Amino acid sequence: MADSGSSSSRRMWCSIPEKLQLHGAMLALQFGYAGFHVVSRAALNMGVSKLVFPVYRNIIAFLLLLPFAYFLEKKERPAITLNFLLQFFLLALVGITANQGFYLLGLDNTSPTFASAIQNSVPAITFLMAAILRIEKVRLDRRDGVAKVAGTVFCVAGASVITLYKGPTIYSPEPPLQTAAMSLGAAAEEGKNWTLGCVYLIGHCLSWSGWLVLQAPVLKKYPARLSVTSYTCFFGLLQFLAIALVVERDVNAWIFQSGAEVFTIVYAGVVASGIAFAVQIWCIHRGGPVFVAVYQPVQTLVVAVMASLALGEQFYLGGIIGAVLIVVGLYLVLWGKSEEKKFASQSQHVIASGPEHSSIRPASHAKSSLTQPLLPSSTENV
Repeated sequence: MADSGSSSSRRMWCSIPEKLQLHGAMLALQFGYAGFHVVSRAALNMGVSKLVFPVYRNIIAFLLLLPFAYFLEKKERPAITLNFLLQFFLLALVGITANQGFYLLGLDNTSPTFASAIQNSVPAITFLMAAILRIEKVRLDRRDGVAKVAGTVFCVAGASVITLYKGPTIYSPEPPLQTAAMSLGAAAEEGKNWTLGCVYLIGHCLSWSGWLVLQAPVLKKYPARLSVTSYTCFFGLLQFLAIALVVERDVNAWIFQSGAEVFTIVYAGVVASGIAFAVQIWCIHRGGPVFVAVYQPVQTLVVAVMASLALGEQFYLGGIIGAVLIVVGLYLVLWGKSEEKKFASQSQHVIASGPEHSSIRPASHAKSSLTQPLLPSSTENV
């Protein structure tokens, strides 16, 4: 009976057009990540250690990733060497330890909504890093190059506004429905530094972007993506564990105080790292990285609603202005990448249809300027 029900479910899923499957999966993914922002802030409000939280989270994520990496990539996984281990250690330092550490420090001083809003700047920051390192070629004589540069400027401007200008309160949840949430949020606001929190979040985005840029050459030599992610997660776990053992001397910080604390850690490890990773990989494979990135602002909107209802979060003018600038910048960068791919495709078509002209246009111009896409094929929440 179970097999019959399973087969029936698979047939129903397959009968849904792929486009609807993709949109449904991406909406579910954004809700999952939005929940992660809110759950993480709730964990910090409950007093969960900012060092112990990522240790437990990465243990769960590593145990989830390991069997899939081992069994699915047996044939494509190169032999491990000391050089590879050093590269994985560096990826973990940037993409796990610095990334997640800065995120929690930033979230602790700001709010889930603005943490999600600033994350929209990651594609633009990645483009800027890649351009500085000459991995990405900037073509200001073409509209795709101008769009990417303009998008980067908008994202930087938006992040600057969020950091430097908090502004007046635009929206505050009304009592009595939000009384408990507002008292929890007010308690969490004590001793916080909004500007410092935004600086931490910018550090989080820089770390995330640096991880995306650094993993591109690693994946060329070690193309087993799940295995690279597993190794990175493992070394990140070791790094967080070492830091936590030195800094976090309170034994009680390592002990779960309530079921709510257990839920936040399990949610972060299973939903935000395990399930979300698998769904995003499938969506990128089917719809492409641009399709996945376009949904990022949806996450910010969902986070805003969730945080307002669950945590009594207030919205400030500076944050709203900054978020709008960042989203505009995100779409300019995405549009530029899309136009770049169209240009590359047209160039390849010209070369293929007119071999006599191949000496006029070098073949390298027909390729995208960045072998590894600007947009994350996995997320920082791994």
